[in-house]
Amino acid sequence: MSKLAGKVAVVTGASKGIGAAIAKGLAAEGAAVVVNYASSQAGADAVVEAITANGGKAIAVQGDVTIAAQAHGLIEAAVARFGRLDVLVNNSGIYEFAPVEAITEEHYRRLFDVNVLGTLLATQAAVKHLGEGGSVINISSAGTDVLAPTTAAYTGTKGAVNAITGVLANELAPRRIRVNAVSPGYVVTEGTHTAGIVGSEMEAGLVAQTRFGRAGRPEDIAGVVTFLASDDAGWVTGQRITASGGIH
Repeated sequence: MSKLAGKVAVVTGASKGIGAAIAKGLAAEGAAVVVNYASSQAGADAVVEAITANGGKAIAVQGDVTIAAQAHGLIEAAVARFGRLDVLVNNSGIYEFAPVEAITEEHYRRLFDVNVLGTLLATQAAVKHLGEGGSVINISSAGTDVLAPTTAAYTGTKGAVNAITGVLANELAPRRIRVNAVSPGYVVTEGTHTAGIVGSEMEAGLVAQTRFGRAGRPEDIAGVVTFLASDDAGWVTGQRITASGGIH
């Protein structure tokens, strides 16, 4: 039997990249998946089509997780369509880099609103429906270990996500809801292509830091998330798993 048969999962920011791979990975193990998107309906629809073409269940739901009403609406839509909620993957996130002299209020608020506030609001909405055995999985970053120059605001958001993960693991433990984080290293996505990282000296440096000597793929992260969503991880909570090819 598939590891997630009968379970319902919401993946925020799932229209492309790591989020899309996570949604597909969860569906492949039997979960019904809500593919959340903020603006890219075409991308979300493509993910849903890929899942359903393989015999899975999925719907696309628009919602900006930085707005409480929309975050709650996303979760309510999942429950209304599939009748329950078992897994929340807080994947929505943005990355922008700037030296400390160039950090602006807008830059700071944009990053913290999506990466931190969005995680809190989506989780707040989800915990009303998660029961015993429920799983919250936050997508952090191996950047909190690397501490690269020009990433103060971005790395700060992921440090906050790590702290939130630990606090909520303690807070929700009496309800037997597990909370964990996955910290990807460098992963090739649409975003890294758009940012010009793919094929650049920066990419070469990032790959050189991994023990496996290659860039990550979205599927590398999806497999770890699928494990944490499943009952195989029933004794795992409050943990941060770094999936980075052994970054050092």
